[in-house]
Amino acid sequence: MKFELQYTDSKTNARAGLISTDHGPIETPIFMPVGTLGSVKGVHLHELYDDIKAQIILGNTYHLYLRPGTSVIEAAGGLHKFNGFNRPMLTDSGGFQVFSLAGIRKLREEGAEFRSHIDGSKHFFSPEGVIDIERSIGADIMMAFDECPPGTSDYEYSKKSLALTESWLDRCVKRFKETEPKYGYEQSLFPIVQGCTYKDLRIRAAENVASKEMDGNAIGGLAVGEPTEVMYEMIEVVNAILPKDKPRYLMGVGTPINILEGIERGVDMFDCVMPTRNGRNAQIFTSHGIINLRNKKWEMDFSPLDAEGTSYVDSTYTRAYVHHLFKAQELLALQIASIHNLAFYLWLVGQARQHIIAGDFSVWKAKMVDELGRRL
Repeated sequence: MKFELQYTDSKTNARAGLISTDHGPIETPIFMPVGTLGSVKGVHLHELYDDIKAQIILGNTYHLYLRPGTSVIEAAGGLHKFNGFNRPMLTDSGGFQVFSLAGIRKLREEGAEFRSHIDGSKHFFSPEGVIDIERSIGADIMMAFDECPPGTSDYEYSKKSLALTESWLDRCVKRFKETEPKYGYEQSLFPIVQGCTYKDLRIRAAENVASKEMDGNAIGGLAVGEPTEVMYEMIEVVNAILPKDKPRYLMGVGTPINILEGIERGVDMFDCVMPTRNGRNAQIFTSHGIINLRNKKWEMDFSPLDAEGTSYVDSTYTRAYVHHLFKAQELLALQIASIHNLAFYLWLVGQARQHIIAGDFSVWKAKMVDELGRRL
């Protein structure tokens, strides 16, 4: 993987770059649709390519390990062959699932023992085992195994958690360097900066991650309960340390405004389940604010989903029609809203890139933030 930093905004830390992988290029800043089980929920491949214009998607190591299992994925020739997506992919490490399964997991220096959310069976993730799983899945970008502490964790727990993550990172890097890709193309490993909301821990973590000199770096453990302004502060602290010549990935974030604020602070890559999850619940994002399509006010609104005059999916789908689909509990409603939201997110980061290149990002961003926060 190679990263070329192409433009930097003169007034902010916003950047435009190009990531080159064996499965194709990724123009940054970029949003990555989440395909937890190797599938972006409710979205066909042709829609990912043509409507959403996804350049890269995510797979989830924890979920793919449980279903369908690495033996099936290996027999298929890797996740690209299994799901048919021929552009770059990234796999997370399962660390966030360890965080979210707090009631059914045990952490220790060796790794994490947990029970499957499917059948209650016991499993164990070690740093070495996670790297092996991610090699079997075959994503272009692999994430290191970490612990993601809650955003409200106290200092002592956060410090202990970071020490565990740093120990696991050393083992991930070692395993990565002593193993080879399985499917004839290169894979990259991204370490993850943790440290909760404590500046000194974030600085320590960022310095340690930077010292590994991997192809890219990630910021984890944010948008997990801490105040939004604290999240922005932690991004600034970390990005002041992470190398400028490597892509920076903010994990699991977030709203359209969060993404623009992250771009302003030097983040290159984003992912979040919000576009599809909220879309399945009738919330759509537009260039002028947020719409709940279950509300009766849209019953007679025959304008396209986005107020600009054309939907990012298809201008034939009106607010009134999709409102009707949600009220009638038609599955098509979930699909249209999901595709629309993902296409909007990709449009938004694409516009950010254009304005960084044009040199007026800060002016455009201020106007967009004012619009995006509105409830229509």
